[in-house]
Amino acid sequence: MSAKGSIFVALFSGINVGGNRIVKMAELKAFFESLGFSDVATYVQSGNVVFQAKKADAAALTKELEAAFEKKWGFSSRIMVRDAGWFERLVKDNPYPEVAGEPTKLHAYVLEREPTAEETTRLADKCTGPEQFEIKGDVLYLHAPDGLGKSVFANLIPRTLKVPGTARNWRTVLALLEMAGKAGV
Repeated sequence: MSAKGSIFVALFSGINVGGNRIVKMAELKAFFESLGFSDVATYVQSGNVVFQAKKADAAALTKELEAAFEKKWGFSSRIMVRDAGWFERLVKDNPYPEVAGEPTKLHAYVLEREPTAEETTRLADKCTGPEQFEIKGDVLYLHAPDGLGKSVFANLIPRTLKVPGTARNWRTVLALLEMAGKAGV
């Protein structure tokens, strides 16, 4: 950790989806800055924030952000906070490198926790289409050859796995990793 702090990425779930629970990224950036975070940058409208924090505890940051967010906006959003090193491992551990160049066909689900063997088996039983998935720790990698929008299986993941999480396409994953690498420099 530098003298200024550690770099983190916050991934919001359920904001700016289908015209509901709208949060403008400029307002989200100002919100993070008002909480004392520095080097704050947002990426696309789905709620991705790269920031620097003096506190190096992702779990504590998650609780702080979720409580402050609900107080400000009047609704809750599950937030996954991960450090830059976690994002580096996510990219390095990609089990589908052959489709990394097709970012709309590769997604990473950032999960609140590692699923149990029983939860993973239950999900595998539902994977009967062209999709493939692999879980590594608290990340579910999904290769959807026809894209996420046409994937029946992708819609089954949250309610079958029952582990809270939020998905990002590979383009977003790579952009956030790049932003984290430039933050605080």
